[in-house]
Amino acid sequence: MPYVSIRVAGKLTKKQKEEIAQGVTDVISKAAGKPKESILIFIDEEIRENIAKGGVLLEDM
Repeated sequence: MPYVSIRVAGKLTKKQKEEIAQGVTDVISKAAGKPKESILIFIDEEIRENIAKGGVLLEDM
């Protein structure tokens, strides 16, 4: 059973999550030859104050 973990900085709308889930499922199913029903996708929304780039918190950029 394939699983995909997606982490994003900030919040996504339900619609965005649905579109991401559908698109990623389609690609994995086609590329790996796996049934769509077997693909799990985890979307983790991280607050921007917990992520840094180049030593600077994303919320301060």
